[in-house]
Amino acid sequence: MNGEKKVLILGGGLAGLTAAKRLVDRGFQVKVLEKRPIFGGKVSAWKDQEGDWIESGTHCFFGAYGVLYDLMKEIGTYHAVLWKEHRLTYTLDGGGSFTFDTWDLPSPLHLLPAIVKNGYFTFGEMAAFSRSLIPLALQRQRYAPTQDHISFAEWAEQRRFGKRLMDKMFRPMALALKFIPPEEISAKIILDVTETFYRIPDASCMGFLKGSPQEYLHQPLVDYSAKRGAHFQTGAAVEELLFDGTRIRGVQLRSGEILDADYYISALPIHNLRKVIPASLRKHDRFFGNLDMLEGVPVISVQIWYDREVTPIDNVLFSPDGVIPVYANLARTTPDYRTLRGEKYEGNSRFEFCVAPAKELMGLTNDEIVQRVDRSVRANFPKSSQGARILKSTVVRIPQSVYAPLPGMEQYRPTQATPVSNLFLAGGFSQQLYYDSMGGAVMSANLAVDAILRDSMKI
Repeated sequence: MNGEKKVLILGGGLAGLTAAKRLVDRGFQVKVLEKRPIFGGKVSAWKDQEGDWIESGTHCFFGAYGVLYDLMKEIGTYHAVLWKEHRLTYTLDGGGSFTFDTWDLPSPLHLLPAIVKNGYFTFGEMAAFSRSLIPLALQRQRYAPTQDHISFAEWAEQRRFGKRLMDKMFRPMALALKFIPPEEISAKIILDVTETFYRIPDASCMGFLKGSPQEYLHQPLVDYSAKRGAHFQTGAAVEELLFDGTRIRGVQLRSGEILDADYYISALPIHNLRKVIPASLRKHDRFFGNLDMLEGVPVISVQIWYDREVTPIDNVLFSPDGVIPVYANLARTTPDYRTLRGEKYEGNSRFEFCVAPAKELMGLTNDEIVQRVDRSVRANFPKSSQGARILKSTVVRIPQSVYAPLPGMEQYRPTQATPVSNLFLAGGFSQQLYYDSMGGAVMSANLAVDAILRDSMKI
């Protein structure tokens, strides 16, 4: 019966591609519309005119993203995830650093090294922080949702665990996770992540793909679904969902073409989803009006190739100082990226940086942004960067990326099933465990497809 049912997916990011794969596996006819010439959305990557891969951001693979790894195993690309040593390294102005190590022990004993031997925070500071987490330890997943009404900075102030911990550990964490500082991010977000890391020993382990997500994630997903009958159309910008008062009867493209299906999945980012929802549908139910409360966060990603190795660390790096809260030397972490202008480039540094918060930086020129990043690098590595020359740099700006998880926003995150019986939503802004992330994209797609399957069984 599913073979007779058509599903139109709006958006070819990770959520849309995952939904396509799940649907063709169930026998549905699937078509994916993507307005850009490439797939991947917020996880996209492409080759520039000089033959080097450019990414839309620094994409770290957290151990917690089990649904993502299940997907990659199904399409045969999980081998491309290169797991790094289970430790978090923070670099500081002046060349200092500290690390949070783990032990191969059951939770919570695996975190003992982070508390007693991180080399930076005193035992008293870590003990004060540990005491603040007693409600989290006792109530586990039930506690974090009760703290969505305040920012993490406000939560920390109430528990008095120390300004140094906030500035040096949690500020880069907040910026790395959602690109907004602790004064803006909901306490629920940081507490959810902390509880997961506390409860699941491998959740905080990080990996990198051996190369481009285009080669090891998106194209394999497209190929898998296309071989099973799915159709993919690029350059297909959606203008509007056509609502007849009861159901979605079609999708009008910017070209004027109208496409129809039995079911529709929007896998668009929140700011684009709002643009295609007609006024008649907004009036239909508060569900759609609530989407106006969710906003995207501006993000800047910078890559810099230096003429020498500034750091040999083969892992993700955090920095509370300057404008580079999370970054990595891709010449170490990502073997396929050891190129400069398409030629072999080894024994040097090719950094990728998340530059955040980006709101006040979006008006700067690319050169000005690169200069600020370079200053942060030299401040963190004053000795090894001395005399280092920049051989190439790139800047990627995304005016609206992940949704902003500000205090009180959790109530506005939509479910995958909507009040319109044949319209479903996928994307990290929708309700699921992993927020707006790669894991969240996959889980949201899984949930949207599950909802379609339940509806199709009624017929």
